[in-house]
Amino acid sequence: MNRRLEERPVVTDSRVPRFTAAERWIHRTTAALMGICVATAACLYLPALAELVGRRALVVTVHQWTGLLLPVPVLAGLASRAFRADVGRLNRWGPHDRLWLRAARRRAPGPRPAAKFNAGQKLYAAWIAGATLVMLATGLMMWFTHLTPLMWRTSATFVHDWLALTIGIVLAGHIGMALGDPEARRGMRTGSVSREWAENEHPLWRP
Repeated sequence: MNRRLEERPVVTDSRVPRFTAAERWIHRTTAALMGICVATAACLYLPALAELVGRRALVVTVHQWTGLLLPVPVLAGLASRAFRADVGRLNRWGPHDRLWLRAARRRAPGPRPAAKFNAGQKLYAAWIAGATLVMLATGLMMWFTHLTPLMWRTSATFVHDWLALTIGIVLAGHIGMALGDPEARRGMRTGSVSREWAENEHPLWRP
């Protein structure tokens, strides 16, 4: 029998660190703020929810201030060395990422090479970061109407509304992927994952 296969049962119960407490709090706080933004946006744009919740002025205020606070956890998290290192990993692409994307696109069976973050996670992180900045900029134009011309505000409203819908869809996909991977959720909840999961899902990662 292959030596690697023989040794696998020995390491299945061991845990390896994946996220620090600071990183987990950044994720939770950002997720909470994003959730409030999405929920209040739904209450503002869906008539059924608007009638159910009422108090539109309060919902608008909560939405505005939550959106303004959304980048704060990430900016504060830059004080963490571990978080800065993971941001660097998310921004670093290699040949294995192209292989992972190709296998994911074709839904090919078998292993997909990935370091600490796979190519799908890198794409999601880059997209959601860019979308958050665009939403912040367009939201400020809509909030402080005296700062920009009418044409800018009209365009900002169009971009803000449609990008909000796209963010909702992407977030639903992100949550769906998380629900399908209990060990990944456990890693975000406790900070550690099983060595077996790390070897199977992120074989190029060296904790």
